[in-house]
Amino acid sequence: MELRVLRYFLALAEEQHFGRAAQRVRVAQPALSQQVKQLEAELGARLFDRSTRRVEATEAGRRFTEHARRILDAVDRAGEDMAALAKGLVGRVSVGFVGTATYDVLPRLSHLVRTRLPGVDLRVRGELLTPDLLDGVACGEFDLALVRPSAREHPLTVTPLRSERLVAVLPATHPLAAGPDVDLADLADEAFIAHPSGDRSSMHRRVLDACARAGFQPRVHEVGETATLVVLVAAGLGVALVPEPVRSLGLRGVSYLPLRTEVTVDLLLAAAPDRASTAADRVADLIREAVR
Repeated sequence: MELRVLRYFLALAEEQHFGRAAQRVRVAQPALSQQVKQLEAELGARLFDRSTRRVEATEAGRRFTEHARRILDAVDRAGEDMAALAKGLVGRVSVGFVGTATYDVLPRLSHLVRTRLPGVDLRVRGELLTPDLLDGVACGEFDLALVRPSAREHPLTVTPLRSERLVAVLPATHPLAAGPDVDLADLADEAFIAHPSGDRSSMHRRVLDACARAGFQPRVHEVGETATLVVLVAAGLGVALVPEPVRSLGLRGVSYLPLRTEVTVDLLLAAAPDRASTAADRVADLIREAVR
């Protein structure tokens, strides 16, 4: 049973006239009549009562009309869905975020996808560390990930998004908290709250390098999530260095101070080149817009 024959049948059932039905489907009237007869033979049922003046569907024809409509509607919807998929207007895209990008980029991206790509099912996970995000993209858990620079080798495509200044986070009651900025060397005697050491977080190494250039090696208490890090600073357990977007957290009890000697860290977009999709490419464009 061919789709074109179903279209011929439906045209005849709705027009109830061979000439008009043939004109509607742009086929010669004898050819349409022959195809409908072959369909009746295939189904083993008479679909139409024919006379010199009109064509009327039989009970079998009326029942088959509903089947034909459902089939053709489903085919049309499938075609439209595939066309939308090819244009990146539908599909599922999973994005992972390092802690700081969770606070400012994730909400903006979510809004942009809802308004620009409402047919895309956006899945997001935040507050992850760069090694976990890179592994997630490599194994297909994420289509895209916002990460920090990593010394680990990986088969991913990584492109820069922006460079972020590090700021000092001090308890609001700290003697230096009221200043316009802070010299990192003035925090040499403080305990530092930082991300995990080793290859678990590139931010840990960035903090140690900044402190080394300021002439000291900090005492470090390690935590896994940026939000927890800031909460511990608010509790008076130490100070921290974080990328400036962490201000978006809006937690009380802390002060964010620029460093007199600027220190920056890059935010990057990671993707697997062998699993590219048009929807993921569109979301990547919106990520760049959200970052800007």
